[in-house]
This record gives sequence, C-alpha cells and structure tokens, in this order.
Amino acid sequence: MILANIRMRISPRKRDEALRILRSTAEGNRILPGCLNCRIYEDLQEDNVIMFEELWRSEEELEQHLRSDEYRRVLLALEMALQHPEVRFNRISSSSGFETIEKARTSTGRGNRP
Repeated sequence: MILANIRMRISPRKRDEALRILRSTAEGNRILPGCLNCRIYEDLQEDNVIMFEELWRSEEELEQHLRSDEYRRVLLALEMALQHPEVRFNRISSSSGFETIEKARTSTGRGNRP
C-alpha cells in the first residue's frame, strides 16, 4: 500500500476553491480501481492548512493515477498554495489496529502505568 499525503497552506481567499477541487477529486478517486481511501483534512492547530490523503493498493495504480487528467486538478490546487506544499509517498508494508494498543497496554514490565 502507498499512503500519499499533501499538506498545503492556502490563502483564505483561495480556500473554498481549493476545497471544491479536492472534494471533487476525492469523490472521483473513491471509485477508481486501487484507491482504498481518499480524505481531506484541515489542520486545527495551524490556520489555512489543508491536507489531502490518498491510500492506494499498489505502486502501479498510484502511478496511473498520477499520470491521469484527473490528477491535474490536484496539481491546480497545489498551485494555490502560499508556500511550497509538503508531498509525501509512504510505502506501507504492514498495518495493525487496536490490537497493538491492547498488546502494549497488557504487556508486563517496560513501564506499565495504572
């Protein structure tokens, strides 16, 4: 799996337009083969920061998406950023859930707290 993250600071004047573009893209992505998830977030600790996150099943499907005409819309939103946006592609080799918390909380030794 590949987790694609974009973090960008958008001027308040361009915020609505950028969100409209990203929402439309996210809705379209969710039905694409290989797209496992697509979400948009706003940073509650920093004003005017939008985050766009995509989860792809494979490198090939992500690359096909990056070459698509639809991805040009994401690039258009990136051009609205006040600063150079942060873009990251993280390869995920494994994943776990709540069981990791339970395991850590119930293990003996190693600084357990009440």
